[in-house]
Amino acid sequence: MAKGDRSEIMAYVTHLRCSRCGSEYRLEDGKVICDRDDLGRLDIYYDYEAISRTLTKETLEERRGGVWRYFELLPVSRRSSIVSLGEGGTPMIRSERLSKHLGLKNLYLKDETRNPTASFKDRSMTVGVSKAVELGVKKTCTASSGNAAAALAAYSAKAGLECYAFVLEEASIGKISQLQLYGAKVFRVRRVEEEVDPTVQLLRLVVKNYGWYPCPSFGPFNPYQVEGPKTISYEIVEQLGWRIPDWILIPTGSACLLAGIWKGLKDYYELGWIDHLPRLAAIQSTGNAPFVRAFKERMDPMNIEPWRNPRTVASGLMDPYPWDGDAGLIALRETDGVAEAVPDNLILEAQKLLASMEGVFAEPSGAAGLAGAMKLLEDGVIDPSDEVVVLVTGSGLKDPDIVKSMFAEPPTIGPSLEEFTRMLSRLG
Repeated sequence: MAKGDRSEIMAYVTHLRCSRCGSEYRLEDGKVICDRDDLGRLDIYYDYEAISRTLTKETLEERRGGVWRYFELLPVSRRSSIVSLGEGGTPMIRSERLSKHLGLKNLYLKDETRNPTASFKDRSMTVGVSKAVELGVKKTCTASSGNAAAALAAYSAKAGLECYAFVLEEASIGKISQLQLYGAKVFRVRRVEEEVDPTVQLLRLVVKNYGWYPCPSFGPFNPYQVEGPKTISYEIVEQLGWRIPDWILIPTGSACLLAGIWKGLKDYYELGWIDHLPRLAAIQSTGNAPFVRAFKERMDPMNIEPWRNPRTVASGLMDPYPWDGDAGLIALRETDGVAEAVPDNLILEAQKLLASMEGVFAEPSGAAGLAGAMKLLEDGVIDPSDEVVVLVTGSGLKDPDIVKSMFAEPPTIGPSLEEFTRMLSRLG
């Protein structure tokens, strides 16, 4: 790495610190996993005084939208390393019909389905893969069959890197096909132990023995990708005219997104651009709720119990263990937040409402945040007058079989008005 590059690194990142053992590293050390391999996340710390000399509200207004608009707040030292597909800058939709239906005065939908591979994971992987390029690696790998793997495969293809994806044996052919089309080498992995994700087991073995670059959406295996979702927080604040909402509702699996949203809000707080934080709500399915259970039972953040036999329509939230749960629990504590589990039928209802009332086509995982808002509103936790932002994290095209199962096959008729009229009367 050139001397000039190193000085630029030191201008914005002070150090990385393991969330478990406290070991510290410099950014130029290029660490992805703590040397002690203790499953601690290497949290990244920034020099906000130095950042404020370059990044101001005024300079932000002059820049084009997207994740890399916030270059100084991301852990990549050279702009030439950036691998982008045009991610970020997603719309914040003020709900009209849905707000009225639910009895909420101010409901906003942060629509992450508009990203290049149709989920928020593009924010994670643009940063993770850009860092891979900066570190000079040639092979990336992940443990995921869903949005994170698709995003990593796409950005690896853009960068010319080999991508290896370890997916569960029961992963859908649709998701596997997407990975293969992006050029990823896909391996189905059999489950051999309860409460243990076999794809993560294999990922750890491969990284240890082959030295490949891990980039799943779990902080302990890649701290750089955690920084990408921070930009959602930045955009929310700016799109609300620098106003802080009362609530942000976050679908939660590994808790990496929750950790990222919290980190982004803290960045703006440290820069003095906001004076308080909104309340955060982490939402899981009742069929897989290890993080919610840890929150409600006040578990030790470093000893969260995994969930046995996860089952939910929200396949993107199926992580049996919340790898970033420690940061997530701290985030809820610092923001007076809550964690809540919602049943699958409410998630599917929320999915229908998003599409039929606001024209937003979300997968079940992406609709979980709205289901959480509905439950918290009914329970009196959210007040009807509160300003609420719901993250819609992934497109319904990710899980078309779920949508198909909700409806009967559409009728087939000939191009005649008589047939149409007859069928119309049958449909009522």
